[in-house]
Amino acid sequence: MQIRKARAVWDGGLKEGSGRMSFGDGLFEGKYTWSSRFEEADGTNPEELIAAAHAGCFSMALSSRLGKAGYISKHIQTTAELSLDTVQGERTITRIVLNTEAEVPGIDESTFLELAEKAKKTCPVSRALGGVEITLQARLLR
Repeated sequence: MQIRKARAVWDGGLKEGSGRMSFGDGLFEGKYTWSSRFEEADGTNPEELIAAAHAGCFSMALSSRLGKAGYISKHIQTTAELSLDTVQGERTITRIVLNTEAEVPGIDESTFLELAEKAKKTCPVSRALGGVEITLQARLLR
């Protein structure tokens, strides 16, 4: 079993405090604050990191599905749009929209869409987020 680690440090109270998150043996480190999480201030936030993880996981899962079906992608680009709403008084991740574009020589549109949908359902991050509505908008580039 693989173990992946990330680290977060928070100093101070909720609204005036600040923190730093890091992972990848220091390859990424970013500051976060109340304002970067719930407003539009500079910095990152846990939800952006979940969205980034989902976009990366899906892109790799799609590449894998394509390869197993005999297609090699030239390019896959995915963005994940995460919705953070209040549900029953608690902040909750309610929805993620995966938007992907891929250049895949020799594949037809219906096969591409079928493989993309399977990748959405089976990537480990999608599976971990089982309680979240996940939708996919996939476009095959020609």
